[in-house]
Amino acid sequence: MSRLGKLPIVLPAGTAAVLKDEILTITGPKGQLQRAIPPEVQITIDQDKILVSVANQENRQERALWGLFHRLIGNMVTGVTSGHEKKLEINGVGYRVNLAGQKLIFSLGFSHPVEFVLPSGITAAVEGNIVTIAGQDKQLVGEVAAQIRRLRPPEPYKGKGIKYVDEVVRRKVGKTAAK
Repeated sequence: MSRLGKLPIVLPAGTAAVLKDEILTITGPKGQLQRAIPPEVQITIDQDKILVSVANQENRQERALWGLFHRLIGNMVTGVTSGHEKKLEINGVGYRVNLAGQKLIFSLGFSHPVEFVLPSGITAAVEGNIVTIAGQDKQLVGEVAAQIRRLRPPEPYKGKGIKYVDEVVRRKVGKTAAK
């Protein structure tokens, strides 16, 4: 049995959930998110909570879907109430970023500036060398942050590049001269 799947997902005040034709729609102060629910997963919506269950708890695949959809629905509720965010840090001499509308313009040591267009539903804020990516959909926020990090991943010798704020880059010792 799924330990987390048995727990109810609490809907905060101002948040509503509707299940129609196997599509779950959650609406909150920050907007609306939708997700298709497979037929193996059963959703029960009360006034202020959502219960997730499966028809056959003996089937390994359905038990996996139980925990997965419990977490996905919980992330949707968090997204429409408070949102999700990831912070990236840019390290390196001359490395910088500017925000121009829905476009991030990076100067990362290449011969040209790198432009990154933000998808709809994602906002960015730049404070010095910290870029904050925010949005409702946790998967989209993580994917955009990963794409930005991929522009110039951190290198282990000098630590230059784009990394997550809480990421630890293992540093390597450079070559030493032979004696």
